Amino acid sequence: MKSFTAGKNEDGVRLSRFVESVTTGLPTGLLYKSFRNRRIKVNGKRAAADYRLQPGDLVELYINDEFFPEKPAPAPARRLPLPTVVWEDENLAFLYKPAHRLCHSDRTGDLSLVEQFQAYLQQKGEYDPEAENAFAPAICNRLDRGTEGLVIAAKNYTALRDMNAIIRQDLVRKEYLTITCSVPPAGRHTAWLQHDPKNNKVVVSHMHREGYKEIITEVEPLQTQGPFTLCRIGLVTGRTHQIRAHLAFLGAPVLGDVKYGSRKMNQRTGLNTQQLCAVRLTFGQIPADNTLAYLSGRVIELEHPALPEVFDRLTKR
Repeated sequence: MKSFTAGKNEDGVRLSRFVESVTTGLPTGLLYKSFRNRRIKVNGKRAAADYRLQPGDLVELYINDEFFPEKPAPAPARRLPLPTVVWEDENLAFLYKPAHRLCHSDRTGDLSLVEQFQAYLQQKGEYDPEAENAFAPAICNRLDRGTEGLVIAAKNYTALRDMNAIIRQDLVRKEYLTITCSVPPAGRHTAWLQHDPKNNKVVVSHMHREGYKEIITEVEPLQTQGPFTLCRIGLVTGRTHQIRAHLAFLGAPVLGDVKYGSRKMNQRTGLNTQQLCAVRLTFGQIPADNTLAYLSGRVIELEHPALPEVFDRLTKR
């Protein structure tokens, strides 16, 4: 038997989800069989899978030890460069992600923004991994590795849940700056996209086909000089590689993009980093029952993005 005491980051978490988070390899059938056989209890009593935990609840799991991973010894402390925080409160932080920085850890072992964020909160005394059952501060939205700009990070479970709901309900508008090769047509553009996860590349079509998803991208050219255009992009849908692939489809690829861009222009400028930056997040009217409703109408903006300066340098050559 293993027991856990629910903390503030388990407040409102569905019991079945909590059990899944503290076990490894537990089959779904066995999970629900354990509920039926009263092998999962809260405060000494049988509890239903949809019970919502409250801080202080004692959760007792009469489940075989093989499904409980051994807690690894704390890793040696390593000093991480801390992230650039654009804005924060007790629930959220809006971070700047540099180009080539991962949002989440992967098999390369390269430094990720989420690691930096967790280290930042530990340094501030806002996060103690040893005191948590399963929750860890997390990134709510994701940027491609080569894209820089604003990323939303949650400090607690409630903020993570409610920010994910805001994103899912399209209540936050995402705007980018980019430098394109050629002048893209201004306006709101609709197309269809299919992602090939094996090659991590997408194909864009002007018509709907089986397996393709709709994409909508707003394009506003701001300045044009020679072969380059500085644009503001509004992301209406958020598909994999959408901005880069859609602009290439429109005949104006992102400068420095090695996957969808112009090899000739990349070689000419010496740029092999996509010139794309998430610069502004604007929140719509968030429902009152969302704990982050206070963000309604708020604009979070990256001050002094580098792309306008890059554009000026390119056009003065």
